[in-house]
Amino acid sequence: MKTLKSNLKLNGAGLMFAAPVELEIKPSDKKGIRFHIAQGIVEAKIENVVSTEHCVIIADVDEGAKRKIALIEHFMAACAICGIEALDVYFSSQGFEMPIFDGSAKVWVEKFREVGFSGVEEEIKPLDEVITFEKDNSAIILAPSKNDTTITYAVNFRHVDLANRWVNLSLNDNINEIIEARTFGYLSDLEKFQKAGYSKGVTLENTVGLTDDGYTVELRSKFEPAKHKILDIIGDLYLTGYNPLKLKANIIVKEAGHALHCEVAKLLKAKLK
Repeated sequence: MKTLKSNLKLNGAGLMFAAPVELEIKPSDKKGIRFHIAQGIVEAKIENVVSTEHCVIIADVDEGAKRKIALIEHFMAACAICGIEALDVYFSSQGFEMPIFDGSAKVWVEKFREVGFSGVEEEIKPLDEVITFEKDNSAIILAPSKNDTTITYAVNFRHVDLANRWVNLSLNDNINEIIEARTFGYLSDLEKFQKAGYSKGVTLENTVGLTDDGYTVELRSKFEPAKHKILDIIGDLYLTGYNPLKLKANIIVKEAGHALHCEVAKLLKAKLK
């Protein structure tokens, strides 16, 4: 079982609510990722997802969902990419939202690698049947593969570069482009979201703003916003407790989001048990 080699202290601010966040992440010999807040524990598992509207929020569902953790998808993706299976995350602040850092998984992965790892990631059973989920114009297909997992993601945004755009993940080719792909949104929607109480922590450093004919910042790689969707689904599927990058699966996604990712995660977990 793979965990960190030593404790890791981090601080930052949340994207949704901009509250300051202080965390201490500790190695564990117990499988699973757990968030310790307000004298209680919230486990990172698909059954604990309570919202996917603006980000993924989990809560202690079995205890009335009194404790909640927002924006866990980038952190979970970093854990999957690094093969981390066991961690305890302690909040020493009142901001129960994971820090956004630069809007990608880059800082998480870098900090994990700096601390180093202990143990070896356990083998999991590869996917052995096709899983299909469709809703309206969206679809997600997971199919067995003899080779490493690949993810192919289609977006269709109202943007010159991102209409009917396909991007892909190859673990041997462009994993770093996925790790560093930042969250994004339409610049025209920002004021509306902030008036509704969300996106208060958005900055030019952590978010790629989509304008009518371009972006508010220079992209780190071509079609970066679409690649961020791959990062999101890695984190969302890891809520099954099974690392999607170890499934030996071809994952094909068309115009989905956190809600559909999490629906498929429920199906996947049931198949892998």
